[in-house]
Amino acid sequence: MARFWTEKSVEPKRKFRWLLYWTGVPQFIVKSVKKPSFQVATTPHQFLNYEFYYPGRVTWQDISITLVDPVQPDSTKSLYKVLENSGYRIPHNYNQNNARTISKKDMVESLGTEIKLSQLDAENGTPIETWIIKNPLITSVDFDSLDYSQDELVNITINLKYDYAVIENLPQAPEQATGGNIWSFNKQGRGRDNFSADDTGGGPLI
Repeated sequence: MARFWTEKSVEPKRKFRWLLYWTGVPQFIVKSVKKPSFQVATTPHQFLNYEFYYPGRVTWQDISITLVDPVQPDSTKSLYKVLENSGYRIPHNYNQNNARTISKKDMVESLGTEIKLSQLDAENGTPIETWIIKNPLITSVDFDSLDYSQDELVNITINLKYDYAVIENLPQAPEQATGGNIWSFNKQGRGRDNFSADDTGGGPLI
């Protein structure tokens, strides 16, 4: 195998090269985000003293987003407004003639229906991997704590559930469709063991 990590043309993905596209949220206040992940359930089958496993449901795991809370735009007030737009009414504003509860439609629409997360290349800032998070729902918001002994910025942590996530412009290579080797580095389909060092990878909130 070629020592491709010594080649100047090979660039790994980096944790700090990314942008979050979330309707109405300024990108400069986004501090960190957890990428989508999934879990595949398994069902066991027992026979004599053996146990075999079969794949089951795919469950997309929650993601968390951390925002800095500036005075302007005010992230705390914006997130509270999202809660109201989702159908929540605080008790002293209850009106029996206009009773409402939170609905999926209202919350998804108040969050912009989808969130995009793009990882960028080193040279031009071109997206090299873009996740689209479909139908996000807020499950919790932590507005941080206050402390006289600290001078750190106030952060807001938002946990989200979502129906599923997709990778934008995911190529459908023939080897993927036929169940072949997906770990190919170029159009010729060479795998990991014969990688060439010359190959190159082809309603507002705030």
